[in-house]
Amino acid sequence: MIHLSNLSKSFGSAELFSNINLKITPKQKIGLIGRNGTGKSTLFKIILGEEESDTGEVRIPKNYHIGTLRQHLHFTKPTIREECMQILSQEEQYHFYLVEKILFGLGFSAEDLERDPLSFSGGYQIRINLAKLLATNPNMLLLDEPTNYLDILSLRWLHSFIRAFEGEVILITHDREFMDSVTTHTMGIQRKGLFMVEGSTQKYTQTLTLQEETYEKTKLNQEKKRKELEEFIARNKARASTAALAQSKVKILEKMDALEDLVQEASLSFGFHYKPSPAKVLLRAEEIGFGYQADQPLFWGLSFALERGKCLAIIGKNGKGKSTLLNTIAGELTLQHGTITYHPATTMAHFGQTNIERLNTNHTILDEISFVDKKLGIAEVRSICGRMMFSGESAKKKISVLSGGERSRVMLGKIIATPANLLLLDEPTNHLDMQSIDALSEAIEQFEGSTIMVTHSELLLRKLATALIIFHKGRAEYFEGSYDAFLEKIGWEEEQVDKPKKSKPKLDKKAYKQQRTALIQARSKALSSHKKELTYCEDQIITLEEQLEAEHQSLTQASEEGDNAKMIESAQIVGRLEEQINALFERLEQASEQVDSITAEYEVKLEALEA
Repeated sequence: MIHLSNLSKSFGSAELFSNINLKITPKQKIGLIGRNGTGKSTLFKIILGEEESDTGEVRIPKNYHIGTLRQHLHFTKPTIREECMQILSQEEQYHFYLVEKILFGLGFSAEDLERDPLSFSGGYQIRINLAKLLATNPNMLLLDEPTNYLDILSLRWLHSFIRAFEGEVILITHDREFMDSVTTHTMGIQRKGLFMVEGSTQKYTQTLTLQEETYEKTKLNQEKKRKELEEFIARNKARASTAALAQSKVKILEKMDALEDLVQEASLSFGFHYKPSPAKVLLRAEEIGFGYQADQPLFWGLSFALERGKCLAIIGKNGKGKSTLLNTIAGELTLQHGTITYHPATTMAHFGQTNIERLNTNHTILDEISFVDKKLGIAEVRSICGRMMFSGESAKKKISVLSGGERSRVMLGKIIATPANLLLLDEPTNHLDMQSIDALSEAIEQFEGSTIMVTHSELLLRKLATALIIFHKGRAEYFEGSYDAFLEKIGWEEEQVDKPKKSKPKLDKKAYKQQRTALIQARSKALSSHKKELTYCEDQIITLEEQLEAEHQSLTQASEEGDNAKMIESAQIVGRLEEQINALFERLEQASEQVDSITAEYEVKLEALEA
């Protein structure tokens, strides 16, 4: 498999990562996380040979093929057939039937092959690129933000595809829920190093936090010991009777390595400026409609009311009218039918994809945020800039030199600076990393006013949405309830498969009892070994965690006493115990999954028996 050895990369004086190592084993599916600008995409380019590392090497086995799915879609041919034929050599052109087979498997018809790739939705354009990629028979996939700008249905399809892929995968995405659902390991570029755990992003964070806490405790103990040694040396070095002892302490002090402070990475900080309102209902829409073509309305006859404190999510495929509906509610487009009535105290703050283009490129970041509210003092404006990660002199940058992601942060800063009781947010998580998305989600949840948002993030939908407007079945429909309730009661029509119901003869009472008893006995037998494994792992984890606590105390004591040998011994024991505990947790998780899977399997069988 692929092996990265001592890779380092810098751009000018900015070091992205240093001496990182990684060995990828068969069928690993790794989620690569890290703050924006830490070097994730650069690492991909080094693996692909598109970028040179400063030091180290990438070892790839002979005949091992790596395929990549780019962030940006680019097509050069007028039909899907011609676009996909480009990946075949002149000698292989007659093998196009193999590419056709892949395309048909991805949901395209024979007629679709003669259509322009650009005529398809973003999700199907991703599938075209995947077909080109799969035709090269890759052993590994490098996927750099494949979820960007995909609608929910495309995301759900991509999820199934990655889960079913039999090779290795490294995936970059800021969609935490999506990553956790398709990967086996989580890896992060952290403080210029590479750190990986088996499991989810949550386990990665927990493990990293525990390591940092242990490091900080060791550092505090070491600093305490260093101070004691320095004070002893200062008191005794001038006395003839204690000078030799003081000198020995000097040697101990010189051998102590100074532990550096952990550098904390900057994070976005949100807190929307709520403008109090007496309204119970902030707006009411009645039979509203709009379309760019008179005979093809995007939505029509849509009615709903938005109460204070509620979060209304607008969802559906790309290009169906979600942003248009939000812009209509914001008053940027004129309704063609129906009415929207706002409470007199309703004040909106609108984050839209087109709003970012309205930033004045000649202004500085400070200018743009201060113009929102003339009552804001320079200190508060600078505070908002800092919360958007534009601290100090960086707040004086002109909009013209900022990247798309940075401009999004400026726009979010303007929203934060706006006193409002209604937030209108169109894909606010684009360009944000995981930590920033978490911060934004918390801020929306704590906002006292109401929110209307367009999003494809099922994580945000599950956490925040109290009602939905769904673009599906050729119309926009209001749904009162959570996203999970929608999936349970209605669901996406594209995922519904009508299967013919098979009739079966009814069992007599005796045969029914016999089959039910046999199923229960079979379930008990299938579960037995896994339940024993669960009990064993739980007991062992409790025992080892008690030993780990004792070793931590021993390590602390050795650190206080300056007993380096004991510190090394205790640290090694701590490491071994933590490895054993982690391994047991993995076994526990596997056994738990097996119990859940077997239980679910037999529930289906028992339900079928009842039918």
